[in-house]
Amino acid sequence: MLGLLEKVTDKTRNPMRELVIMMNREAIQNELYRIFYEQFEIEAPDPDDDLPEEHGFDSIDAIELLVEIEKMLGITLSQEQKKEAVLKVRTINQIVDYIEALLQTAHSEPANA
Repeated sequence: MLGLLEKVTDKTRNPMRELVIMMNREAIQNELYRIFYEQFEIEAPDPDDDLPEEHGFDSIDAIELLVEIEKMLGITLSQEQKKEAVLKVRTINQIVDYIEALLQTAHSEPANA
């Protein structure tokens, strides 16, 4: 228990590492559903719906979603990461995969990065 408390109060901690521990696929998906409902008025799309085709989710929406993902994860994505996401991500499942890959990358960084 003390080790966990020390981790939480460590001033040099990497917030992304803590998210890796706390956010499983279901939690990420639920947060995305909240974002889609509140920001885009899309209520509970199927995880495999082609968002642009079935819900009119356009490139402006994708940029707004990336801003929400940055807020959710407490990170800033590079322009290259944003371009990659806008070009490759079309479904909720693909967005969750993308976020998991971001978290995995952060998890593999050195502790004081």
